[in-house]
Amino acid sequence: MADPSSYRPKPGQIPDSPGVYKFRDEHRRVIYVGKAKSLRQRLANYFQPLTSLHPRTATMVTTAASVEWTVVSTEVEALQLEYSWIKEYDPRFNVKYRDDKSYPYLAVTMNEEFPRVQVLRGHKKKGVRYFGPYAHAWAIRETVDLMLRVFPVRTCSAGVFRNAASAGRPCLLGYIGKCSAPCVGRVTPEEHRELAEEFSDFMAGRTGTYIRRLEKQMMIAAEDMEYEKAARLRDDIEALRRAMEKSAVVLADATDADLIALAEDELEAAVQIFHVRGGRVRGQRGWVTDKVEAVDTAGLVEHAIQQLYGEESGDAVPKEVLVPALPDDTGAVTAWLSGRRGSNVSLRIPQRGDKKDLMETVARNAQQALVLHKTKRASDLTTRSRALEEIAEALDLDSAPLRIECFDISHLQGEDVVASMVVFEDGLPRKSEYRRFQIKGRVGDTQVWHGEGQDDVRSMHEVISRRFRRYLLEKEKTGEWDPEGVVEDPDEAGRPKRFAYPPQLVVVDGGQPQVAAARRALDELGISDIAVCGLAKRLEEVWLPGDDDPVVLPRSSEGLYLLQRVRDTAHDFAIRYQRSKRTKRIRTSPLDAVAGLGDTRKQALIKHFGSVKRLRQATIEQICEVPGMGRKTAEAVVVALAQAAPAAPAVNTATGEIMEDDGGGTA
Repeated sequence: MADPSSYRPKPGQIPDSPGVYKFRDEHRRVIYVGKAKSLRQRLANYFQPLTSLHPRTATMVTTAASVEWTVVSTEVEALQLEYSWIKEYDPRFNVKYRDDKSYPYLAVTMNEEFPRVQVLRGHKKKGVRYFGPYAHAWAIRETVDLMLRVFPVRTCSAGVFRNAASAGRPCLLGYIGKCSAPCVGRVTPEEHRELAEEFSDFMAGRTGTYIRRLEKQMMIAAEDMEYEKAARLRDDIEALRRAMEKSAVVLADATDADLIALAEDELEAAVQIFHVRGGRVRGQRGWVTDKVEAVDTAGLVEHAIQQLYGEESGDAVPKEVLVPALPDDTGAVTAWLSGRRGSNVSLRIPQRGDKKDLMETVARNAQQALVLHKTKRASDLTTRSRALEEIAEALDLDSAPLRIECFDISHLQGEDVVASMVVFEDGLPRKSEYRRFQIKGRVGDTQVWHGEGQDDVRSMHEVISRRFRRYLLEKEKTGEWDPEGVVEDPDEAGRPKRFAYPPQLVVVDGGQPQVAAARRALDELGISDIAVCGLAKRLEEVWLPGDDDPVVLPRSSEGLYLLQRVRDTAHDFAIRYQRSKRTKRIRTSPLDAVAGLGDTRKQALIKHFGSVKRLRQATIEQICEVPGMGRKTAEAVVVALAQAAPAAPAVNTATGEIMEDDGGGTA
């Protein structure tokens, strides 16, 4: 624990101007980012006596080892820089709203020649129009299905589109009138893009124009006694109205606004957002966060606005943002939002009428989300804490293993040997830190074995050695783990690194031999403060290094359940990697070894001879008969096929008969 007075800047060193500041810990990791109208006044607040600080602030300043700042011209620049640094450094003491899931959006890919309507999640792409978010993907598909009657925009993937274009036949949607079939030229690219524009306009809330236009066309068709056309237009109007009914009207004046509401207690806060477009609720989303910094409702609102609009621009930022409390720097936040939209944005608290009523509805949703989260978390947290305590007691650890790394080896009859590493922190999987290893049969620069044969023990020794050797090398250089083995620039310090922390417990999938190999690897590296255990599948016994007898946890033990989950996760992760490598190997061909032989000539060879087996039997002169094949390349093909061992013959397991391989090989 650091003494804040040891790194406190002198009062004259801190400028009295707007800026952004960073607190770093002893390893140069950024642990907190903040902004201020006056850096001198704000930073002075952090160096008061610890007893007068908020407990969370006191924890932050005693964890920190240094503070630095950057001066900017305006408060808007400070807001933008603060957001950028929070996103870049992921400081542990900043409030971060983390989604419990990835919300689906209805997306129109206007950046393609033939725009496509589809469901997308994750990061937004440039040139794509997004509508939502929606609570469920099926809600998007129902809406799209109704609207394709009127706006038959392409919904197929690139592969399906290419296949239909090459075959000259549209897919089923093209035949039933729910796609304009641009793949076969029924409409021009310009006509199809116009359809996509109209689809986007309708989803953006400009619905009245299209409904009135269709009604007028229906009346004209009826007057002209084109009753089938009139009936079709009537059905189109009904489909659009059903699509509109899926979004309830909440504001009569066709308002475009986002409503943000909060529910909070001393430890956590839940935020709910309703996206209203054209007076209708077009989407809803929410987060729950730990209040790891001393922050009031106004501060939480500001963080939520940064999270929502930090990467948005144009119409994605609404004209109006309604909040329960205004941020301290309301003018700066409003100017920042207006800059992202490209026009004025109103940021205010609703006082009366429909907007206030809707805000109360959003607030009730936030309160329910917080209660539900606490109910789930209380149960989960109690269970995880009990599991970690049981593991610590069973393995005689000094404290609960808050970070557990588990390693597993996977192969198929000694081929494609791979290893996996999964990470659990506080009893929960940390998927971003999962790693895969291809077993090389060497540790450092010393050849140990050739990676052939079923030798899980030596594989385990290799992967443990590689993981912790790299960690120690980087720890010695910079105090941090860097996967590329390059000393990081001091200006780059503070970014979250892979393997930044060593585990308290290493779990291996296996029994006594695997545990001994892992312990030996750590001992060779001089690491003695990391516990090792193994979980054997047969009887679910826990093995410790040097013990002749396993530790047997009760079958109902939460600790055993957690170890099983960690082990099974590592096992599944390893198997998926091993299968992908095996699939890739199976798809290879002896012809891949021929330099300068591309896919086109490979396919020509296989098509001409029928299979790799028949090609192997061909002479150089016969190979030269294939269009595009010269004598030099033909000689290289013969040599490559001669060096490659032929595949083992297939056997009919019912009769024992050896099956001749006359089929086509892969090229």
